[in-house]
Amino acid sequence: MLRRHLLGALCACAATLVHAADTPAPAAAAPTPPPPYGVAITLADARRCVAAVEDYARGKQWFMVVTVVDSGGHVVASERMDNAQYGSVEPALHKAQTAAAFRRPSKAFEDVLAQGGAALRLLKLDGALPIEGGLPIIVKGALVGAVGVSGGTSAQDGEAAAACVKALGG
Repeated sequence: MLRRHLLGALCACAATLVHAADTPAPAAAAPTPPPPYGVAITLADARRCVAAVEDYARGKQWFMVVTVVDSGGHVVASERMDNAQYGSVEPALHKAQTAAAFRRPSKAFEDVLAQGGAALRLLKLDGALPIEGGLPIIVKGALVGAVGVSGGTSAQDGEAAAACVKALGG
């Protein structure tokens, strides 16, 4: 009797597995398209961005380098706060250029890289710095530039860069 119950339960499990295998997986949601490139950020807006980052960093007693690039990745404004390390100048630029070129935060690359395995191919992607601190600047749905911040931890750099985007209404 017990054997018959076990056999019945086993058949029910097998039928469930066969049915699950025949059921198609739910369709993945279509990826959101990146924002289009827009007219380049103005010098006035780039200066507002730099000032917002510096004010934010000063309030936290962080010493940062902030770089703003236009939609083509060319420098519009860049400043190194007093006592910020010289070694942060290039990373700030590259974070901004990464966000502009790929139309996404540089942290997106950091997150993919953290998965390891095949994601390590990202290390050979020219022009992508996979470290948090680079954010696209979107105005009226279009990418007008990007900001890159360096000088603190990756999380601090990202936090300070967000002050720029917030100051410009993003």
